[in-house]
Amino acid sequence: MDILTLFTCFETLTTKTALRQLSIIARAMLTMTGRITMLGISRWTEKGGSYRTVQRFFATKLKWEEILVKFFLTHLLDPAHEHLLAGDGCTVTKAGSLTHGIGRFFSGILGQVVKGLEFFVFSLVDVTRRKAYPLSVKQTVRSEAEKARLKRRKKQRAKKPKNAPKKSPGRHKGSRNKDKNELKLSAELLRINEMLAGLLKLLRKAVAVSYLALDGHFAHNQAVLMARANDLHLISKLRRDAALFEKYEGVQSGRGPKKKYGARLDYDKIPQKYWKKGARKGEIITNYYEGIFLHKEFGCQLKIVMIEKINVGTKKVGHVLLFSSDLELGWEKLIDYYSLRFQIEFNFRDAKQHFGLEDFMTTTETGVENAANLSFLMVSLSAKMIENSEENCIGVLDLKTHFRGVKYALETIKTLLEKAEGIIIEEAIEQVKGRMSKLGSIHQRKVAISTA
Repeated sequence: MDILTLFTCFETLTTKTALRQLSIIARAMLTMTGRITMLGISRWTEKGGSYRTVQRFFATKLKWEEILVKFFLTHLLDPAHEHLLAGDGCTVTKAGSLTHGIGRFFSGILGQVVKGLEFFVFSLVDVTRRKAYPLSVKQTVRSEAEKARLKRRKKQRAKKPKNAPKKSPGRHKGSRNKDKNELKLSAELLRINEMLAGLLKLLRKAVAVSYLALDGHFAHNQAVLMARANDLHLISKLRRDAALFEKYEGVQSGRGPKKKYGARLDYDKIPQKYWKKGARKGEIITNYYEGIFLHKEFGCQLKIVMIEKINVGTKKVGHVLLFSSDLELGWEKLIDYYSLRFQIEFNFRDAKQHFGLEDFMTTTETGVENAANLSFLMVSLSAKMIENSEENCIGVLDLKTHFRGVKYALETIKTLLEKAEGIIIEEAIEQVKGRMSKLGSIHQRKVAISTA
């Protein structure tokens, strides 16, 4: 499929020059090998893609959120399918000190805080296809106040002795009741809420979205309130030892406030009334429980799904607690929706491994924004091209192998037939690209080549 044809939907969002540059760069990124930097891209571009042109493109301010949403709505949306939003942070390791927004962020892959950049990404998950498509990418840039707060917290943790005495139980003197339904967003949630509101404004014109899936980092009351403020229900995961309480259903006394909290849930003796399903695979027994519970840190009731795994051989027991603010959501759907949140990780993998999210060397704010968003646009573009590929490409590696083979075939034919007409070149490419475009691919199929 012609890339420029796919990008014609951006005509109202950018200039013709930027659109032409984008199509040239996108083709080069699908063809090239090695690190995807501006210099590397310029070496694989066709006519009109010099290094200076690539530099100009990365210095151009673009409406990336609108571009990503427009591409999805034009080429990837199926209105008959069910969709949900998934969000997560993506950390990219970087050295030096000049890159815009560089700092120390937690990397889930490395399991530690590393020096680099962080991008928060919202992807729309197609429940039927079970695939995520990136729609909004914003760099996390912490303010000086946030950095100072993090340093203070780190020092406090370092000073605290390991065997420090525990705080006395109960409420401290002078403490006051807090309104759990008051929206007081942290600096992190303020950034995410701004992203979410802008994305939904563009998206809800064509797609009905009701759920937002986030990881356990956002399993707190303010994240629920943020989701509800945007007319969404949050789906996330609690700690396995979260203090959950049943709703009090006993007789209320005549005086004082009414009791809300009943018995605390004991995970070693979960009441049978919450049991929904059991299954055994080998030595692992899995039990599913569902119920509506209260948590003292949340201002609303929560739909909780407990997944209990028992190892018959070792007698070890583990629990996973998923929750949603939608009390009507079925327990099987809740599990399915949260498991689909992981599809966003495949967006991160493709952007890093194939489209240069780990490779770019720009340092300016606009350059970093363009490099990151371009990587995720290529994820959506590759998904569209794989979906409609006549070559039956299975993955991004096969797609890039196809483009590289066609490039080699074209350059070879141009060298051998210096004065050949365009029609002759196209006919020759059709004869050889079937085999050359499969060199190094993973999923190969036999191609018959005509010798006429």
